[in-house]
Amino acid sequence: MTFTTGPVELNRMLKDENVNIVDVRAADDFAKGHVPGAVNLPKEKWDAAEGLKKDKINVLYCYTQQRHLAANAAAGICPKGFPVMELEGGFEAWKEDELEVEK
Repeated sequence: MTFTTGPVELNRMLKDENVNIVDVRAADDFAKGHVPGAVNLPKEKWDAAEGLKKDKINVLYCYTQQRHLAANAAAGICPKGFPVMELEGGFEAWKEDELEVEK
C-alpha cells in the first residue's frame, strides 16, 4: 500500500469501475451501515481474501483512522498481490462528510 484517499475523493471514485470498496469492520457494524457497494471482510476472513479483486484497487476502511484495522488488513493483503489503498478517517469520516450510507 503506497497511498490513501479521503471520503470525498472515494465518493467520486465510486463511479469508476476500477475500484472495489472493502469494509473490514465486524459484520454487525457493516449491516448497520457502510459505504455504498462495499463488501464486508471482517478480520476473521482476511486470510481467505474473500471479496478482494486483483484487477481493481481495493479501498479498505474500518471505523476510524485511530483504530488501524484497515492499515493492518492492508499490510496482510498487499503482499498477496492485491492492490490496496486506505480510506483516511474510516467510516466515521465518511459519515462526517454526510456522504451516502447503504444499509
